[in-house]
Amino acid sequence: MWSTACLPLDQKPGDSHLACDMSDETPDSLIPYDEIVQEALRAVVGRVLGEVEAAGGALPGEHHFYITFKTGAPGVHIRKDLRERFPDEMTIVLQNKFWDLKVDDAGFSVGLSFNQRPAELVIPFSAITAFVDPAVDFGLQFQAAESVPDAGDDEARDNAGDAGSEPSVTSEDGSNVVTVDFGKKK
Repeated sequence: MWSTACLPLDQKPGDSHLACDMSDETPDSLIPYDEIVQEALRAVVGRVLGEVEAAGGALPGEHHFYITFKTGAPGVHIRKDLRERFPDEMTIVLQNKFWDLKVDDAGFSVGLSFNQRPAELVIPFSAITAFVDPAVDFGLQFQAAESVPDAGDDEARDNAGDAGSEPSVTSEDGSNVVTVDFGKKK
């Protein structure tokens, strides 16, 4: 990224002697672009799940979803045994056997069976780290709200500081997977 300071009042765009200051330093933004993009990505998940809810829980065609979320993120409600089994992250599949899908602006709830025991999961959109529809090779990855690490949780504390200093948008192998990673400039 670069910034430009050009065109003093006595110069016109066609002048060949324009003096511009173009630096390689990215200025600190007063607009929270990273939050806006994350919110937009989550809106995609919400809209897709909302359409499935509106269709009575019926997935169109061969569509099905893998949804990965942080189990310790604020607002996540899952059974204690599931939280113990998946202390950091969990992936659920919405395909054949799910029920009571309810979607609102903050997240969704859904009924699933684990080891033949029914469970209701409440997952805020802010906890989701990945949404994939393998039927059409589509996926989104984004940062989730961080859970508050315990004082002895070195890995969680280390990972919280791993964000890069430059935003990046990548698509690998020609697929439709979009990764958005905004790090704070240090």
